[in-house]
Amino acid sequence: MSEPYSSKPIESDHRSGFASFVGRPNVGKSTLTNALVGEKIAITSAKPQTTRRAIRGIVHRDYGQLILVDTPGLHRPRTLLGQRLNDLVEQTLGDVDVIGFCIPANEKIGPGDQFINEQLNEFRRAKLVAVVTKCELVSPESLAEQLIAVSELRDWKAIVPVSAVTEDQLEVLTKVLIDLMPLSPALYPADAVTDESLEARICELIREATLEGVRDELPHSIAVTIDEITKRKGRDLTDIHANIFVERDSQKGIIIGHRGARLIDVGKRARLEIEKLIGHKVFLGLRVKVASEWQRDPKQLGKLGF
Repeated sequence: MSEPYSSKPIESDHRSGFASFVGRPNVGKSTLTNALVGEKIAITSAKPQTTRRAIRGIVHRDYGQLILVDTPGLHRPRTLLGQRLNDLVEQTLGDVDVIGFCIPANEKIGPGDQFINEQLNEFRRAKLVAVVTKCELVSPESLAEQLIAVSELRDWKAIVPVSAVTEDQLEVLTKVLIDLMPLSPALYPADAVTDESLEARICELIREATLEGVRDELPHSIAVTIDEITKRKGRDLTDIHANIFVERDSQKGIIIGHRGARLIDVGKRARLEIEKLIGHKVFLGLRVKVASEWQRDPKQLGKLGF
């Protein structure tokens, strides 16, 4: 069993480095990343494989800087897109200093967890930490049982139970991760929260709104691009024109909905999140387009940023 984490004072100088969370779909990886950064830099959804890029969020402390790299989940790919996402995850995990394996407190360790735990053996460079998420959903007794089960998977550098919802133990986890980083000056400016471009963040917020309520087979087929972002002269108003791509005409009808009702709802929800991001009003124009079987087409994947 791993030794419990000790909050002894930092004896060395500033530490900086990279960490990434892994885990089954819906264990709270992106939610945890956002909570630690203190700002929404990764979209969240109940749909598997919501995250499609390596998104960096930066956590600043006096004693160190933590760069969290939110990646797609490890999975068995069925398309060229799925294979490229897996390649991205493997490349990212091969480069980070610490990998945090997220396991929810309210679900028993299953085959998916065992599969990921085995995959971690491939990343010998990184130090391994277990993060037990969603602790607000269980009793202290159940949490204790889960912590014991997690400790039996392997010898971890630390095991940290957290709740991103109640913010319980987030500061402890931050310190654990920074303490495991190499000695280094800050790698990003003190005011940076992510290296994602504004356009990329807006695309993700539109995709997040589009994912809400769609059937299980559709989320993988959705991609978003931006045609234009223009600030109106003399007004706190930005015009954004974006495209939502799907793979078939039938999917286009689902996104648009009866008399356009669903697309209007997507636009409203996305616009509210975008306005939070840029700090003023937005006019959001959305068009739904079909790019046939884009997940399997190398040329179309390239055009869509994959």
